[in-house]
Amino acid sequence: MVYVFLAEGFETIEALTPVDILRRGGVEVQTVGVGSKTITSSHGIPVTADITADELKTDYIEAVVLPGGMPGTLNLEKNETVIRTVKYCAENNLLIGAICAAPSILGHLGLLKGKKATAFPGFEKDLDGAVYDNGFVEHDGPIVTARGMGVSAEFALKLLEVLKGKETADKVHSSIQSRI
Repeated sequence: MVYVFLAEGFETIEALTPVDILRRGGVEVQTVGVGSKTITSSHGIPVTADITADELKTDYIEAVVLPGGMPGTLNLEKNETVIRTVKYCAENNLLIGAICAAPSILGHLGLLKGKKATAFPGFEKDLDGAVYDNGFVEHDGPIVTARGMGVSAEFALKLLEVLKGKETADKVHSSIQSRI
């Protein structure tokens, strides 16, 4: 199971593009509402999550995805379940994806030390110990980071490749008519 966290003020495309692309690739995904079941994005779009953070169980977790957006990233970082789940993934070498401002959460937790990572411009200072090279999507070990909404499909395809292999990611990539 891949959990995509949604906190008030999340970036819509950064959250829902990975959900869509991963599901197209046959990955089981659940959206997780932080604080309630219906969460409003940074652009005023209400989204009903599959489960709430209180219902999350790590028994079958494969990965976690943290979308950016403001104040969504700040709301993710101050949630105990989000932090506990990210730490669980790190301790068990499970995939962690973070995009836009959300890689800052990984930096603050010390999970990026010596790893290639990227984030929305201005958040480089929060990628504590990361090897930052201004890329759009970076993959280093069990961590995938991306700069922002404009590379959401590329980010999601990289997550799919890590979880299901290049052949599956290429097949989905071809089916969505992306120019990347």
